[in-house]
Amino acid sequence: MERRVMAVPHVSEMPPKPDISLYQHLNEKERMLNSFPYNPFDEELTRIRRKARVLQRKFNDSGEDDVEGRREILREMLHPDCRGNKIYIEPDLRVDYGENIIIGDNFQANFNCVILDCARIEIGDNCLFAPNVQLYAATHHVDALSRQANDDYYELAYPIKIGDNCWIGGMSVVLPGVTIGNNVVVGAGSVVTKDVPDDCVVAGNPAKVIRRMPPRETVTSKKK
Repeated sequence: MERRVMAVPHVSEMPPKPDISLYQHLNEKERMLNSFPYNPFDEELTRIRRKARVLQRKFNDSGEDDVEGRREILREMLHPDCRGNKIYIEPDLRVDYGENIIIGDNFQANFNCVILDCARIEIGDNCLFAPNVQLYAATHHVDALSRQANDDYYELAYPIKIGDNCWIGGMSVVLPGVTIGNNVVVGAGSVVTKDVPDDCVVAGNPAKVIRRMPPRETVTSKKK
């Protein structure tokens, strides 16, 4: 059985397991994307992850001059809303599902970006990722017994959103459920555990605001 290790939650205690009547009518993928407990070993989810593994292997093994080939792989791997946007990512890239990642226009990511997109991850226009940036939407329960792979095993995921014109420094980690505003700089090595407002610099573990900047209108690139 595939064993999956997710991120540490950004809250001190995981929320209680919701009433199953709220989500029993949903399939496992729908539960995952709506932040309900879900079974990651579900056949459909396993198939999507395997497809993503194949695509990212092709991407990471592609030649340096194969610019169009890499673009085509990203078009197939990422959410359809990304198509037509200028997206440049240096290999290696690691994703969980790929199809739950929405990236805006004029995006650049340096080496070794990791995105665990068990929930939707949205990245705005004109964003820069330094090397080794990691976005973790997925998490386990803090209770040890709940993490054991038995008949009651489940995982959780919470969406991440990053605004326009953000620069995420190298080795930074963004944890489940975090929203980062527009025009934000995240210092290298930071662990972002809580929402970040617009127009500021955050750094540290956990990341805290260390500088406020004058508000600026976001500059949105024209779509093709």
